[in-house]
Amino acid sequence: MRSRDAEASDYNRRVDSDQKSPLSGEAETGRSQNGNRREMPMGRILGLDVGSRRIGVAVSDPLGITAQGLETLQRRNKRYDFEQLQKVIQEYDVREIVVGLPLRMSGAEGIQSDKMQTFAEDLRKRFRLPVHLWDERLTSAEANRLLRETELSIEKRGKAVDRMAAVLILQGWMEQRAGAASGFRLSASGSE
Repeated sequence: MRSRDAEASDYNRRVDSDQKSPLSGEAETGRSQNGNRREMPMGRILGLDVGSRRIGVAVSDPLGITAQGLETLQRRNKRYDFEQLQKVIQEYDVREIVVGLPLRMSGAEGIQSDKMQTFAEDLRKRFRLPVHLWDERLTSAEANRLLRETELSIEKRGKAVDRMAAVLILQGWMEQRAGAASGFRLSASGSE
């Protein structure tokens, strides 16, 4: 029996392999079709943990290595939510977006997954940026666990959970992409 982490990694790999770079039409492997190394677009990556009342927000550094949390957005309506996201995208020169995909523990998709896929499609249409879905199972639980270890009050901890979940979603996606690109270079060079 495979572990949940292995299943989640496989799922995210399949989801990401379906995404194409809007700049070149190539899969985002870090290599062009002729085998030459292709530069990834510079800019930041936005991570979102979307809930019914709040959107946890995180942004990467310009090289796409580390994630930091930003202020959590209080949701009002689609127009307002997208206006707030537009400000973040412009301020941080965002080039890609990662949205947490809520899957059941079995890995199956449900109503919430459908809502996030629709939300991701709306983001693609509105901002004309690549939008990736990332398995967010257990990110809120992990965020709560990490925040319990801090000396934050329960009230402040509650406000920080969405932001921390967004950081975990974004960091996980970036690490998976870096690992996939690194593994591709190793196997392509015969050094595996």
